[in-house]
Amino acid sequence: MRDIVFTRQSGWIPKVIREDGELKLTLGAGADANHEPRTFTFSITEAHLAVIRKDLARHLLLWSAVLPLCDAAGTRGRLDENAAVAFLDPILLAAPADVDAFFQRIRWDRSRLIAHGADIGLLERGQVCAAMRGATETSNGKRAQEYHAVRRRAERGTVLGPLDAAVLRYTGQYLHGATVPRRMPDAVDPALLPEVMRVIATAEHACAGMRIGRDPRRGKRATDKRDWNRMEATVEAAVRRAHPELVDDAVRTVSFLMCSEAADRSRGTPLEDDEDAAGHDADLGGGARKTALTFTDDKGAEKKWVQDGPRTAAAEFWEFVGDRSSADNEVFTIEDEEKGEGIQLHFYADSVARVTTLREGEGRREPEYRVEYSLVDGIGGYRSLVRAFVRGGCAGLEPHGPWMTDVAEFERARRRRRDAR
Repeated sequence: MRDIVFTRQSGWIPKVIREDGELKLTLGAGADANHEPRTFTFSITEAHLAVIRKDLARHLLLWSAVLPLCDAAGTRGRLDENAAVAFLDPILLAAPADVDAFFQRIRWDRSRLIAHGADIGLLERGQVCAAMRGATETSNGKRAQEYHAVRRRAERGTVLGPLDAAVLRYTGQYLHGATVPRRMPDAVDPALLPEVMRVIATAEHACAGMRIGRDPRRGKRATDKRDWNRMEATVEAAVRRAHPELVDDAVRTVSFLMCSEAADRSRGTPLEDDEDAAGHDADLGGGARKTALTFTDDKGAEKKWVQDGPRTAAAEFWEFVGDRSSADNEVFTIEDEEKGEGIQLHFYADSVARVTTLREGEGRREPEYRVEYSLVDGIGGYRSLVRAFVRGGCAGLEPHGPWMTDVAEFERARRRRRDAR
């Protein structure tokens, strides 16, 4: 039989229970292998209960000391109850100076105390009892997060000034640099907001007119890494010139914001519009615009396109790629069966082959093809090739060479470019 003997307002602070007539401290910490919360218990005495009842600070100090033992138990291990019991007297019953000395010798959860109002300066000087004089039952997790964010930056040698911190708060990246940035003006001190907005205006002006296109080779929502890197570099250079006092963390969060917003705009653009934004080739060479095409991939999937349909061939093809492309499916073909020509895109090798039928197969005689290879520079290069083929067939691809018929020569060219990167 289990009865609750003492509990505080906050449900997370360890409770005292009586189980089969024995007093025990119980607390939740960590999770098991099924991600369910784990509960740990260990025995205490009436003397320990008396201190826990009347002294919130000692209660919280005990909790912070026991939590590392819970972490050590992992998802299925047992709590080291002997070690937990050994904490009781030194933390609950000893003089403050002895408690401070004891905490110098053990592992303890600093963030737990900070969340409950501990004085950070005193904690860092090892005066844990004095630090807990203003402790509260209610927890402020954000306070602990801010403390650790400052510590992480200090470990990297980064100290934020008021404007740096305001810029990071504006983008929502003050606590967690890995979160997707967004605009949060209400999070900024009103006195600093005009300065923050000047930084943002500098970034917006620098990348005005730039875009981040999509890269269907990596999925339907993937964006072009080169476009991202180009915008990132442009914004960072402009912000550093205009605001040299900003630390790298602040500069990077602004460029991350600009790139993230541009990528979101691209993902929300229909593929037809995305193709238009990518630009058109001025010189498409000879040949006639395609009226019917077949798209295939390396897994045998096939899709037909005809000119009378509602969408462009390029948009249909890149949607097909976005739906089908994967690590083991990186070869896609566009074929004009009537004209006997096509292109094969090798995403894994940054290359393309254009294939022209020289002689149709008759009887037992196999058809004869001319296959020419060329290197491709990123998704932008592939987009240009697809548009050129749709508009002008294999003849329209001529300006996008050089085209090589010798496979060995092409492989040497591919290796040279790979080694030069």
